[in-house]
Amino acid sequence: MTQSANPHHYWPPHKPKSLIIPHTGLMHNLKVTSERYPLKTALWYYGRSLSYRELREQAERLAGHLAAQGVQKGDRVALWLQNSPAWVVGAFAAWHLGAVVVPLAPMLQARELGFFLQDAGIRVGVVGAELYEKAKAGGLGHAVVANVLHGTDRETAGIPIPDGLDVEVGLQSGDISLEDALQAVPAPAADVTSDDLCVMPYTSGTTGLPKGCMHTHGSVQANVFGAAVWVDGNAEDVFLATMPYFHVTGFVNSLLTPVTGGGKVVLMSRWDRDAARELIRDQGVTVWTNTPTMLIDMMASPNFRAEDLRSIRNITGGGASLPEALGQKLLDLTGIRYIEGYGLSETMAQSHTNPKDRQKLQCMGIPLFNVDSRIVDVDTLTELPAGQVGEVIIHGPQVMKGYWNRPEETDKTFIEIDGKKFLRTGDLGYMDDEGYFFFTDRLKRMVNVSGMKVWPAEVENKLHAHPAIQEACVIAVPDERSGEHARALIVTKQGHRVSGEEIEQWARGQMASYKVPRDYQFVDSLPRSPTGKVAWRQLQEQARAQMQQG
Repeated sequence: MTQSANPHHYWPPHKPKSLIIPHTGLMHNLKVTSERYPLKTALWYYGRSLSYRELREQAERLAGHLAAQGVQKGDRVALWLQNSPAWVVGAFAAWHLGAVVVPLAPMLQARELGFFLQDAGIRVGVVGAELYEKAKAGGLGHAVVANVLHGTDRETAGIPIPDGLDVEVGLQSGDISLEDALQAVPAPAADVTSDDLCVMPYTSGTTGLPKGCMHTHGSVQANVFGAAVWVDGNAEDVFLATMPYFHVTGFVNSLLTPVTGGGKVVLMSRWDRDAARELIRDQGVTVWTNTPTMLIDMMASPNFRAEDLRSIRNITGGGASLPEALGQKLLDLTGIRYIEGYGLSETMAQSHTNPKDRQKLQCMGIPLFNVDSRIVDVDTLTELPAGQVGEVIIHGPQVMKGYWNRPEETDKTFIEIDGKKFLRTGDLGYMDDEGYFFFTDRLKRMVNVSGMKVWPAEVENKLHAHPAIQEACVIAVPDERSGEHARALIVTKQGHRVSGEEIEQWARGQMASYKVPRDYQFVDSLPRSPTGKVAWRQLQEQARAQMQQG
């Protein structure tokens, strides 16, 4: 049964079943808000406030500098820095010129960064000062370098300021500080429509090669406006931004949706459970989008008090399932119902979410505005009835156009049913008789570490470069804190001895920290399928069964 055909499908009362997507670009959202609320605080960051007028003016001036470097409509611009006003200014500056933002994780190593620069054809980027040397080592051409803590105040912040970000560096010839770049003459706005590319978050897959998800202004706007309508947002809302902006969920729900609606964004560069708790209380936060890991961590703090969350109207989240017991504990302690959602980089965050006043715990939710999502048989791709497990497929306005320069991967990811183009998610689930979707397992090899996707093939490729490793297999095992963590099963070369601690230390110099396996098991050999491939699923199932018995 499809969503439209299901007579039992639940839809929230007084919510439209479809939304008209704006034909304008993302910079237009900021322009409108800055004209409506020029003096209103847009961003609060460790004691520093930036009004909507200041945010727009800085974005237009940075755009002037980027234009002088040759950045034009369609060019890719890297953003490689922590959540900060500099990140936001960099993004809107790129969109002002019609350029495409490529958001990258600050945890990347220089060699990893180099792949993205080459794959996306990036010549220019806005980078954090603490990452500048890595950016140049990775091959970035022109860098606008931001000390993200510039202008912050420890006394007015009222919370600890993260270490390691207040960095002053000597710049190579041709590069420039953000402060100097903001002295440029504002650039004229490019002619941008909803069909133009605007952002390209990278994901990966079984091959281990990251792929850029091509999103248009329209596919992003679908979730920006959809999120606001779903949680009844308004200009008085205060949003706590703890999820990183390079992650699509934080990018949409903790940046673009509040800026579009005129809300105030309280930014954190790094997660700190007690600082977040104090900010919610002192800043009067009303909307918080997080990962379940953050909520688990905050509620585990000895300083946690339910009354600290009294200003919150909505807690939304995704990236991983919230355990049912924790959702119930949150409700019992605070009266707040966790609004869990589901989405992918390919769908610009949410494609499904729970209704605000009728949640089901540990549930993906129902398909959002204009979304047709179905469960199909993995082999035949025929649609399955409610209650049967199959692959989740999605058709909707937030679905990407395809993978950057990967036509074969794109073709394999989409199928056509009833004249519609559906994205194959690679996730297994089922739909109940009310139209709620539930995640059960995944077809794709992936480790979900606190909402960050780790692709085993990519990690294995890196581990194989270690001089003592003959073969490696990476699997996902449950983790009470992060949901899952990566375990590496290692076959060493004859005559070589190495410890798991030594491999982990070496791996931290090869890949982003969240990708590094957290435990290592040494084996004589790895089991293989009849075709000679490592039987990773068998190893993963065995490991999980052993952990349950233990």
